[in-house]
Amino acid sequence: MLGTDIGEKMAITKELIEDKIEIIGDYKSIQVRTATIIKEDGVELSRSFHRHVLHCVSSVQNDDDSWAHTDTDVSAESSEVQGIAAAVWTTTVKNAKKTANENSGI
Repeated sequence: MLGTDIGEKMAITKELIEDKIEIIGDYKSIQVRTATIIKEDGVELSRSFHRHVLHCVSSVQNDDDSWAHTDTDVSAESSEVQGIAAAVWTTTVKNAKKTANENSGI
């Protein structure tokens, strides 16, 4: 009989990799692209991408018009992203982002 033996087992795997990390803009936002790779017996069948952006600070204007600023928690990110955040999100950058957020009325 021609064709593939039905009893043959194929290994299908799913791999997630951060394949691109970029630092964007004056306030050093970090853009992370994650690739999802599906393979069968080591041969890539498909690849798709997801992106997320991390900002150094989030800001909320309170009812009394004061501002609350929160540093972004990157503890769930990869060690590489954590290292980049530690390097580029200086106090100067965070303070500039807070000022920009307040001036834009976010």
